Amino acid sequence: MKRPLATAFAIAFGLIVLLGYFIPLPFFAYLRQELILWAIILAAFGVLVGVANLLAVHLEKIRRRQPGYIYSLLLVLSLVITAAFGFLLGPQNPGLRQAVETIIVPVEASLMAILTVTLVYACIRLFRRRLDMMTIVFLATAWLVLLGTTPLPFAEVSVLNYLLRPWLIHVPAVAGARGLLIGIALGTLLTGLRVLLGADRPYGGK
Repeated sequence: MKRPLATAFAIAFGLIVLLGYFIPLPFFAYLRQELILWAIILAAFGVLVGVANLLAVHLEKIRRRQPGYIYSLLLVLSLVITAAFGFLLGPQNPGLRQAVETIIVPVEASLMAILTVTLVYACIRLFRRRLDMMTIVFLATAWLVLLGTTPLPFAEVSVLNYLLRPWLIHVPAVAGARGLLIGIALGTLLTGLRVLLGADRPYGGK
């Protein structure tokens, strides 16, 4: 352990934040709140550093006229224009929020569409490589989800609209979301425990 002081600080601050949740003392609650505020500020500066690094990389790509520099130019222009409007109008401006949502929502929908096509293609490849009961169940579930959540172009089936679609939304979708949240929570808990025990030192104290 080349940096014991950094490891000691990380473990101490982590324990203080953890104790602030379980021990109802004003001192621990105050320290926990202050440390969380410091972490938020540091995370914000980390985002700014990441944006500056992204800008520097793409500006260098534009300067050297590397292949695909047009996309880098579009990215830099979009970043500068968005930042200018954000500083001038403020992040709570209704027009700015509407413009951002007008761009973000179609992008998110496109990403979800790509994910859906990728999953269907993976199901087909899985069905071709290995034929067993779990593969059939997985493929049938994927097709039911697609039929129950995607509007059909030529006809609407009442069974899908009134029975299958609400059931898919309220039962499997909620169960899948809870499973993802449980997995994220367990992963975060394990990572936090490894940092508190000194097994992982992402702050550079190797």
